[in-house]
Amino acid sequence: MAVNLYDAAYELEKAIRQSAEYNNLKRIYDEVNADESARRMFDNFRQIQMNLQQKQMTGQEIGQDELVQAQQSVALVQQHPAISRLMEAEQRMGMIIGELNQLIMKPLEELYGVPKQ
Repeated sequence: MAVNLYDAAYELEKAIRQSAEYNNLKRIYDEVNADESARRMFDNFRQIQMNLQQKQMTGQEIGQDELVQAQQSVALVQQHPAISRLMEAEQRMGMIIGELNQLIMKPLEELYGVPKQ
């Protein structure tokens, strides 16, 4: 019996959307967006993160001032209760996605073997 991988992927997407972890993340995200100051603070934090990631991906050097700004931004958002809860929920969801990715990649790892480091 042939399996349509895209159908399986859509079922997985549906399951993720129905999961308690995703719904908790969405609820907290909506809370943060409903609070104007929290939303601005979180948007600023995300912008700093994206800028640093873009620099890393393009091989650009990250300056000391940028690192200090990023550290200050992290410290600030961690002090906000709703943003702190959102970041924890994001981490939990990220762990789940990572575990799902490991399951998805397992057939290829078994086929090719795990690369030696």
